[in-house]
Amino acid sequence: MPNLSDLKNRIASVKSTRKITKAMQMVAAAKLRRAQEAAEAGRPYAERFNAVMGQLAASVGSSEGAPKLLAGTGSDQTQLLIVMTAERGLCGGFNGNIAKLAKAKAQELIAAGKTVKVLTVGKKGREAIKRDLGEHFIGHVDLSEVKTMGYANAAEIAQDVLSRFSAEEFDVAKIYYSKFQSVISQIPTEQQVIPASFDAPEEGDAAASTIYDYEPSEEGILADLLPRAVATQIFSALLENGASEQGARMSAMDNATRNAGDMIDKLTIEYNRTRQAVITNELIEIISGAEAL
Repeated sequence: MPNLSDLKNRIASVKSTRKITKAMQMVAAAKLRRAQEAAEAGRPYAERFNAVMGQLAASVGSSEGAPKLLAGTGSDQTQLLIVMTAERGLCGGFNGNIAKLAKAKAQELIAAGKTVKVLTVGKKGREAIKRDLGEHFIGHVDLSEVKTMGYANAAEIAQDVLSRFSAEEFDVAKIYYSKFQSVISQIPTEQQVIPASFDAPEEGDAAASTIYDYEPSEEGILADLLPRAVATQIFSALLENGASEQGARMSAMDNATRNAGDMIDKLTIEYNRTRQAVITNELIEIISGAEAL
């Protein structure tokens, strides 16, 4: 049985931990509001851009003049997996779920005889991927010094990926990130960015019913817009990841705070019982001594 001093120190330690987790929860809540606003503000642009690009891609199809970013190399032998996670931990299963999805896909591709290359964005993803897929690791993007995620950050990542594609280092590129739904729901997502893949506009959508005249040509416009489309998709993924990370951290710290409170209650009960037992033993000793006299 632990003594009173040990229990008292343990209660004090858990209380200190609860203060830290509560503070982290409040910080995550403040950051979540800004990150969620940024993610939600970027969705209409990304969706509209995707609709217009989808219409353009459908018009060009697999014609001889189709840009390489749209038509692809004609092979899917070498695949690049871009795994986007957080720079920090303490956010529940956020990082692990993304890495798990990417590793499962990598193992599936390897089993099918494909060549897999992995590029990570975020320190936590790099740590998880290097443990199991270290021989497939080709690069890492460090965003630890970035305070506010901007389009420029996504453009740098896109430029690196596009330069590797131009150098024929891979045939297909996919990004892995977590799509924000709510504080308690973040969905690990796989999205192909090279060759470009766009959803066709739905019936009734303005993009589907609007007729456009393109100058100089649809192929020329696609060749200019496709690199921006890659950057836009990466930027959208970074924004979704940012909101998902803060939501997951807020939820994790809330659970940790509650668990710390439960532990304090249990330790306090144990402390009181131990204290009562000590007092009872002291009284018995005093009474026994008095009777002996």
